[in-house]
Amino acid sequence: MAIMKVLEILSNSTKSWEDATRNAVAEASKTVKDIQSVYVQEQSAVVKNGKIKEFRVNVKITFRVYK
Repeated sequence: MAIMKVLEILSNSTKSWEDATRNAVAEASKTVKDIQSVYVQEQSAVVKNGKIKEFRVNVKITFRVYK
């Protein structure tokens, strides 16, 4: 049986929601090993002068703590 934990992370990008998700995984990977999945819970964007300036995601990253 595997024991899993879930981290909730907020991330952003000026490029896309996908890039914001990649940023979250990359940052979590610096200190968390054995990441199994990422679930995008929410997406939002900051709009300024009628244009999207920043993409934001709220993700849940699942990782294994015991095999």
